[in-house]
Parts: sequence; structure tokens; C-alpha cells
Amino acid sequence: MLEGIQDLLADYADGPQQLRDAVAGMTDKDMRACPVAGKWSTRQVVCHIADFEPVYADRIKRVLAENEPTFFGGDPEVFADHLAYDVRDIENELQLIEVVRQQMLAILADADAEDFDRVGHHSVDGPLTVRELLERITNHIPHHIQFIQMKRNALTRASADCPWEK
Repeated sequence: MLEGIQDLLADYADGPQQLRDAVAGMTDKDMRACPVAGKWSTRQVVCHIADFEPVYADRIKRVLAENEPTFFGGDPEVFADHLAYDVRDIENELQLIEVVRQQMLAILADADAEDFDRVGHHSVDGPLTVRELLERITNHIPHHIQFIQMKRNALTRASADCPWEK
């Protein structure tokens, strides 16, 4: 298998638990709060991640199965504005992320080394290999966890500054 792919797959497999750990103990109020001005709530972040897991799974599957397919970008803001982020169940979102990754791990474990070099064409970003797509989605959860932690820290500071929250 390609150098580093096993480590990449291990990181990909760890992502859902990292996300669960990042939101552990948060109340619904915490999840809905926007303690960092101009930034999404934690709930919105989780829904965003859940929306893009199947998008990336589809892209990877198509590149593995088709000859240089074209796939399209998606605007996260448009998704957030139109896909009911305020009412979706967080546990369902977390389970979706886990199940998509479990399925993809089974598919990728069966892939040949050269499959990770197969190319698809993104409508905005141009040619991308399976490995590059996998790297992008693997890094997606850690990228957003840092923002969840920022929100948690802001909520803790706000609560400390507010005597009736103690």
C-alpha cells in the first residue's frame, strides 16, 4: 500500500470519536450557543461535518469506480441556510458520520495501492486523487474541532463572568 496510507486510514477512522469527545458533555443550550461572534454554533458545525461526509464518500467512490469523473463543489453556507441545522438531532448526525466512515474504511481497505492515485475532477479545485480526497475529509473533523474548542472556551469564560450561570 502507498506510503502513509495506513496512517491516513487510521486517522480517518479516529475522526468520529474525536468529534464525539469534542462535544461530550455539551448541553443543547451549549450546542446552540454562538459565543464567538460571526461563527457557527457547535450544532451547525456538527451538521456541516455530517453533510460533507457523504459528499466526500461519493466523490471517493466515483473516482474509484469511474474513469476520471467530474464532481461538484458545495457551498457550506448554502447548506447551513437550507438544510434544517437548527432542528437536526446531534446523535443522528454523529451516527451518520460514523457509519459513512465505517463503510468507506471497508471499501478503502480493499483498494489496491494504485487506486489511491486515481483522479477525479473537482469543478473548482481541478484534478484530485483518491489520496487527496481522503486527506481532505480526514482533516475536516480536526479542523472543526479547534473551533468547537474555541466555542467551549468562550462559553466557559462567559459563564465565569456571569454570576447567575454558576
